[in-house]
Amino acid sequence: MKLLRYFNVVLKTRCSNPENYIIVWSHNCFNIDTKRHRIIKGPKQAQFGYTVQQHVAAGGEKWLLVGAPYEMNGPYQTGDVYKCSLNRRMNGNGCSKLNLGRISLTNVSERKDKMRLGMTLTSNPKDNSFVACGPLWSYECGSSYYSTGICSRVNASFKFSRTIAPAFQRCETYMDIVIVLDGSNSIYPWYEVQAFLINILQKFYIGPGQIQVGVVQYGEKVVHEFKLSDYKSVEEVVKRARSINQRGGEETNTALGINIARSQAFKQGGRRGAKKVMIVITDGESHDSQDLQQAIEDSEKDGITRYAIAVLGYYNRRGINPEAFLNEIKYIASDPDDKHFFNVTDESALKDIVDALGERIFSLEGTSKNGTAFGLQMSQAGFSAHNVEDGILVGAVGAYDWNGAVLKETRQGKVVPPKSSYTQEFPEELKNHGAYLGYTVTSVVSARNGRLLVAGAPRFNHTGKVIIFTLKNSGNLTILHSLKGQQIGSYYGSEIAPLDIDGDGITDNLLVAAPMFFSGGLEKGKVYIYRNRFVLEGSLEIHNGGQNARFGSSLAPVPDLNGDGFNDLVVGAPLEDDHKGAIYVFFSQHNRILRKYKQRIAAADLAPGLQYFGRSIHGTMDMNNDGLVDLAVGSLGAAVLLWSQSVVRIYTTIRFEPSKVNIFVKDCQRGGKDVTCMSAIVCFNITVIKYNVSIAERRFNPRAILDNPTKQHPQNLTLLPGEETCEHIYFHVMETTDYARPIVFSAQVGLLDPDNGPVLDDSWPTVVRTELPFWNGCDEDDRCIPDLALQSMNDLMTRKYFCAQPVQSRGAFCRHLSEAGSEASLRVIEGNRRRMVVDVRLENKGENAYNARLNISYTPNLRFSSLIVKDNSDIKIECYSEDRLRSEKICNVSAPFMRAKSQVTFRLEFEFSHTVFLDHVRVILEAGRCEHKSKTYNCFVLLMVSFKRDSNPTRYEIKSELSLEERGVIGPLFNLTFQVRIQNLGYFPVNNLQLNIEIPEMTKNGNQLLQISDFYIDQVSLSDLNTPRREHAPTRGDCNCSFNLYLSPVTQQCIRLVAVVVTI
Repeated sequence: MKLLRYFNVVLKTRCSNPENYIIVWSHNCFNIDTKRHRIIKGPKQAQFGYTVQQHVAAGGEKWLLVGAPYEMNGPYQTGDVYKCSLNRRMNGNGCSKLNLGRISLTNVSERKDKMRLGMTLTSNPKDNSFVACGPLWSYECGSSYYSTGICSRVNASFKFSRTIAPAFQRCETYMDIVIVLDGSNSIYPWYEVQAFLINILQKFYIGPGQIQVGVVQYGEKVVHEFKLSDYKSVEEVVKRARSINQRGGEETNTALGINIARSQAFKQGGRRGAKKVMIVITDGESHDSQDLQQAIEDSEKDGITRYAIAVLGYYNRRGINPEAFLNEIKYIASDPDDKHFFNVTDESALKDIVDALGERIFSLEGTSKNGTAFGLQMSQAGFSAHNVEDGILVGAVGAYDWNGAVLKETRQGKVVPPKSSYTQEFPEELKNHGAYLGYTVTSVVSARNGRLLVAGAPRFNHTGKVIIFTLKNSGNLTILHSLKGQQIGSYYGSEIAPLDIDGDGITDNLLVAAPMFFSGGLEKGKVYIYRNRFVLEGSLEIHNGGQNARFGSSLAPVPDLNGDGFNDLVVGAPLEDDHKGAIYVFFSQHNRILRKYKQRIAAADLAPGLQYFGRSIHGTMDMNNDGLVDLAVGSLGAAVLLWSQSVVRIYTTIRFEPSKVNIFVKDCQRGGKDVTCMSAIVCFNITVIKYNVSIAERRFNPRAILDNPTKQHPQNLTLLPGEETCEHIYFHVMETTDYARPIVFSAQVGLLDPDNGPVLDDSWPTVVRTELPFWNGCDEDDRCIPDLALQSMNDLMTRKYFCAQPVQSRGAFCRHLSEAGSEASLRVIEGNRRRMVVDVRLENKGENAYNARLNISYTPNLRFSSLIVKDNSDIKIECYSEDRLRSEKICNVSAPFMRAKSQVTFRLEFEFSHTVFLDHVRVILEAGRCEHKSKTYNCFVLLMVSFKRDSNPTRYEIKSELSLEERGVIGPLFNLTFQVRIQNLGYFPVNNLQLNIEIPEMTKNGNQLLQISDFYIDQVSLSDLNTPRREHAPTRGDCNCSFNLYLSPVTQQCIRLVAVVVTI
């Protein structure tokens, strides 16, 4: 019988509004709410939800940042980031684009289309800024496009702060070219010169970040046709070149033209860092040759590379030797002449050197010095990003022919480690494998080495690798450790996350994902766990059937979700459930991640239509102001906000008044009977809900019953956190003999409404059982010290007593009895005896003996018959057998306890077995709870009885046949025949039975009657009868014949003996 009492309690919490109730729910998994979530939808075609970040902006307002790397910005698919408000009163989904796709670098011919901005998103809680990256951002260099990647840092007010592009390098075509054009009268025809100018301009890669062109025309005077910064495209420059007319002039002041170009043209629109190139085109010797040397020296100081073209048309038309002219032009050209000096026969031949001049001005783009490989030109920096103390760390998977690299951007500039830094772990012989180093980047904090950087290379040697390294701002990169994947194609290292479980600032576990880990024919995924010093500790896997889950595609360390003081982990499996996706919540305890997930949240549990749920996860803050960390999860075309529920630990205590049941005090009446009244005080602390109270009495007549049955109906109770509320439960204890076992009082807590209340911590007990003991009548220390003593005696006669009886004294068994011998103490069992009796006295000389037990064990030749208590004692003894095949009885003495100073006398009766025969009996009596022993009284008694059986064959017959030939002094031989029948009417076998036959040979006066010459056995029914033994007794004149035989119980044996007699 179980009595239940339910109290329904509504939990109230202190919030900004004290009347607000916590709206939480109970799930069969745990405390992430899958019923009251929020789904923010966006354009699927923009891959809205590819990345998510919880973010706090200026003023403390909370936002959700959502990456959409395929978002359109005008005509280009640049990608973008949305900021989504948590205010439900906003129209639509509450999201707006930040238009980060408009970011750019100055003086760069960039290509923003398909740069995938928002593919990488990371926030910095220190200054509430965030960084969004577009790793496929490209720019034009000559005839190539370099995808170096770009990131944008946005401040707390969602304003663009700065551009991050650590892999960006200026093009080799980053040049300021000034063409110094001879327009004197001797140049003819002008349209040929103009055609050359247009053709060479069309060869140039004109645009921001590449070539700028300015044109200076000289003769007697110098004119700026257009400046370097005037035009930004080839089309504009060519169009302007078509309108340049010949200025004319009688003199050719080449030194003046060079000086003006050097001192003015390169400064009007010239760019810092741009390579300066001057192209001088003239058809005659200068008229200011005296200034030419200084002009060249000044140009050399300014770092101007000079190409000089000599047009020999004037000299050829007039037959003039051009040697002096050519020497002057060679002097103008930079060294060596074979790369910087050109000459043509006339103006029309200028078109023939256009290609050669273009090739010499700018080398082939996109190759290293030996023309064999890319460096950082295709690095895709920003494929991953991680905030560090002095800047941001970015992964560049495409660097060095897609082996990858790690770069850093600081306020002092970019940090680019040399390629040689990686050769130890990424040898040259594996350079064609495309390791993708920088696929993900993060950092850990070691107690010994401080902050260390971590980067993954999921394609290294096809199995993947993770490196742990340091990177100084000087560019010195040192690899300290490396971790290797186990399976080809598993993409080991594509996701990495550090986890500080106990929140002490030191990383406890490094998690490395292999989302394409192949198991059972499917890409199920796996997450490896490394502990201190990067030793593999174990792994996380999901064994939930056949699914291509790609478990580990996203890893999110999150602050303590369940309130146990340890930070936790959420893992994404976006391909699970036929690409619908799921996430798994893992709890941590004592610096280790629990291997079994605590909660699985599938997309199908949230809403229909979700796909790739779990492709990104972020959870670092409370998004709905309830004091609990919430989760943001990305999916295709949606971002999902999952609210955490409060986890309740209910501290329940039960105490009793009075603290023990005193069965000797009956202080009230119930149902007309005197009973002991009690009360239980059940107290709850922190937060409480519904609870049951019961008295666990599973018996027909319970020992304790609640006083008021109406209290079993639900009661409402409202509690505030931190308060203790107690309920008094009144009950009474009936008269009982079961004092030893305490009454168990049980309180079970639960939720009034599991869908609208906090979640009970399933690691915390919800059932509290408290025992209410009975007062044992002993000292204050509640320890009863009994002193059990045993006495016993049996009813078997000793051999001495047996032989003292007149009827037995003349028997052979008694004739040889020695008074002083040990055989006198032997017990004798008479043949017709069936039972033996043991009288026992058990006394408790100490305090109450609870659960006193008497163990009775005996030899197999005894059968337990009965136990009879004497003297009308109120002490009961109940015996039972645990095993019928064992000769043992267990008896409870006066359950539940044997009172102090009490005693009981009882008789044990045993029957002798008819099938088991031993030469002794043994009875062992042992009383439980013995504390003290003495010689007289002992709680352990061994009754060992060795005995002899008195066979007493009470029925026998002797027949004799005499054959005498004739009387004489010495007569002839004759046969004397004896027939003896012996019958055992007893209950025991007789072993070594001796049969003696006495034949008189002499009279009392010594006269010899006869002489026995021989005797033998003529007929016998015994198979084991021994040979007769003949003995003489001269003093009595007898001849004794002895036989040893064995008689079974209730059997008879016949013997026929023949004696050969000689008459005297």
